[in-house]
Amino acid sequence: MRSYQIGNTELDDRLNALIADAVAEHGDQSQDEDLVREMVVSILKMHRDSTDRGDLKIVNSALKELRYSFLVFSRYRDMPKVTIYGSARTATDDPNYELAAEFANLMADTYQWMVVTGAGPGIMEAGNLGAGTDYGFGVNIRLPFEADPNPYVHESRLINFKYFFTRKLMFVKESNAFTVFPGGFGTQDEVFELLTLIQTGKSDMHPVVLMEAAGTGYWDEWFDFVARLRDKGMIAPDDLSLFTYTNNAEEAAAEIRRFYNNYHSQRYVEGKLVLRLKHEPSEELISLLNDEFADIVVRGKIEKIEATPQEIRTEDNVDLPRIRLHFDRRHLGRLRLMVDRLNMAAQDSPG
Repeated sequence: MRSYQIGNTELDDRLNALIADAVAEHGDQSQDEDLVREMVVSILKMHRDSTDRGDLKIVNSALKELRYSFLVFSRYRDMPKVTIYGSARTATDDPNYELAAEFANLMADTYQWMVVTGAGPGIMEAGNLGAGTDYGFGVNIRLPFEADPNPYVHESRLINFKYFFTRKLMFVKESNAFTVFPGGFGTQDEVFELLTLIQTGKSDMHPVVLMEAAGTGYWDEWFDFVARLRDKGMIAPDDLSLFTYTNNAEEAAAEIRRFYNNYHSQRYVEGKLVLRLKHEPSEELISLLNDEFADIVVRGKIEKIEATPQEIRTEDNVDLPRIRLHFDRRHLGRLRLMVDRLNMAAQDSPG
């Protein structure tokens, strides 16, 4: 493949030398040198394209925001995280505020999960309050009418964003699970984007739990609307398996932890989906999966494998057992059901 360059031999040589020197000064980062070079080339090409200053400002701000976000979250890479979405307008005496605080406290104090919120008031404040300053993140958006974060986010884990798109990326990229409490346009935007990313395979599988205090009835009409989407053929029936609902903090925590009872992570290798697991599946289970989920396999069979050469080369969870299938990349609801079956089998195993 042709290398991505500026197109001026002298400039490209000088840039290559600069990147090599910068990478060497920082330590052994040579495996990332190509990506660093391409990013710098893209920026220089934008300048040579006479890109409008306003557009350059967007790229500049987004790059700065992402760089700082990656740095903050990198310090807690091995800690599981759950995002809490919900209205900034929820009052402190609202039962949904109390439920969000209870759930966050349960995840942090009992299970040592970190809690990510939008850092604002309302449900976000409840999440940070429940998690405590040692376990909470705040991913704040600067708005004219709501710029200050709530007082329960430690400054070392507070990230301020100018743009929604960079903020939303960090929510999805850094979280292992998501809970959605009642909210307005922003909350609905977040839940539909999250489900869209999972439904289309643009995001890995994650547990999504819709929550509300008992008797508040927020999600009832939402379920009716989503059912109409299903009935009109605009979503698949199995897409409804991409989320669950509860008004109980313990049930929400159990659903999230159950999802990771066996499932660990996923990756596509040479067009095939590899699911990394915590427990090796039995031959009997593999046979059952092939019988039940043959409809989502393009060709071949679901099979147990060792780590692929590509995973070994990048040291990508090579010690975990895994299965591989030529997934059709369309029926993500069915894939979620298969993950549930794998988790259930591990939970029921006497070992």
